[in-house]
Amino acid sequence: MNINIRQIKDNEYCFLDDFLYEAIFIPKGVEAPPKDIICAPDLQVYVQDFGKQEGDICFVAEVEEKIVGAVWVRIMNDYGHVEDGVPSLAISLYKEYRGLGIGTAMMRQMLTELKGRGFQKASLSVQKANYAVKMYKNVGFEIVYENEEEYIMVCSL
Repeated sequence: MNINIRQIKDNEYCFLDDFLYEAIFIPKGVEAPPKDIICAPDLQVYVQDFGKQEGDICFVAEVEEKIVGAVWVRIMNDYGHVEDGVPSLAISLYKEYRGLGIGTAMMRQMLTELKGRGFQKASLSVQKANYAVKMYKNVGFEIVYENEEEYIMVCSL
């Protein structure tokens, strides 16, 4: 499989709505929420007017010229917020492309980009039961806070 990871193009920001929905962790046996859940204000902070704020960065993964995943950061007060000026990360792949190393490759590229831009760290929020926790740890994220359902993780760059 030939995978190309590249910066998102201006006319592709619309894909972030799909990837935001795909990023919602749905435990086994739980019905997926309706697609319009992404219209909730606490989720719109991840995608609304993306590309217009300083610090908005997004890479997409392509397989056979089809966008199959995205990793993006934004400086925002979201679930994974740890302090002002620290970009919060979101990542998502279509189900059929998970478990193939694409997410890890996207994460590594984003972390390299953030370091190159002078950021000291990045943060994210993840459900404890999400299989992606292992990948986040493997690329350098550490748990800095947890509650009953989720971890807040930080990667020092």
